[in-house]
Amino acid sequence: MDVETENGTMQAIVQHAYGSSEVLAYRTAPRPVPRADEVLIAVRASSLNFADVAMVTGRPSLIRAVSGLRTPKHRVPGKDVAGVVEAVGADVTDLRPGDEVYAEAPAGAWAQHVCVRASIVALKPANLSFEQAATLPLAAGTALDCVAGVRPGQKVLVNGASGGVGTFAVQLAKALGAEVTGVCSGRNVELVRGLGADRVIDYERSDFTSDGTRYDLVIDLVGNRSLAAYRRALTERGTLALSSGNGGRVIGPMGRIVHAVLLNLLVGQHLRPVSATPGRAKLDRLRELAEDGAIRPAVERTYALGDAPEALRRLMAEHARGKTVLTVARER
Repeated sequence: MDVETENGTMQAIVQHAYGSSEVLAYRTAPRPVPRADEVLIAVRASSLNFADVAMVTGRPSLIRAVSGLRTPKHRVPGKDVAGVVEAVGADVTDLRPGDEVYAEAPAGAWAQHVCVRASIVALKPANLSFEQAATLPLAAGTALDCVAGVRPGQKVLVNGASGGVGTFAVQLAKALGAEVTGVCSGRNVELVRGLGADRVIDYERSDFTSDGTRYDLVIDLVGNRSLAAYRRALTERGTLALSSGNGGRVIGPMGRIVHAVLLNLLVGQHLRPVSATPGRAKLDRLRELAEDGAIRPAVERTYALGDAPEALRRLMAEHARGKTVLTVARER
């Protein structure tokens, strides 16, 4: 597709209504102008997350309290971004044009340009391409929060180990010295083993909640078991980290989260909802881990920006396997 821009415009994925991938269109849009505390990033790559699915579809309905009640507040979706700083706002002193950066934007990353607050933008890992760096902000940032507090020698299980967050959670837990078990489908066993998992369970053949093994930390990225079942897989003082978007069409995972919070008042185990927030300190830590070789992105497929609707359709229809990336061609 032609990606040339006119003066003051850019090419972007735009949505004007909630719905499936058919509400997305590749078209010309106004190029954003950075505010005083923002930087303008020339996007080189973005990646897809289930948070993007929620923003496009408006489901669960509760998300519309933030994203817009009847129509999307942000016309250009996309959160993960890696690219080059093109301009900086008047108050920005720690970034400059030409810097190669990455960030988790509130929205707008599926475009040739996006404005992001400088405080949540960081220099990208030097050893990663733009496509690889774009997979880190939301997924690896969430995984980093999931493994918080892990100590060497502890047993960690990742349910959903082959997905975007799961592939990073396996690697991060291993980097912290844990004994890691990954749970995934049979077709993804070798992928998860290749990421460093000590043990891989095919959920189609075995139920980890009833095999008698106890873990210090269970990371739930799927939401396909009851809280009671997860608790059976925990040690007496173990932790369940909940980071699953599954749930009803209205409140999504909120009912499950409230249940977990109430259970914390009654049991010795710790049931901890994980709601990752963007920030430069987290991105700086991920850059260190990437440059040290502790984490590496598992990219399944790459699409051109104009093919974002097809990429999203596939993500919605199939189980995630690593990360899906959108590449953005440079302007001519």
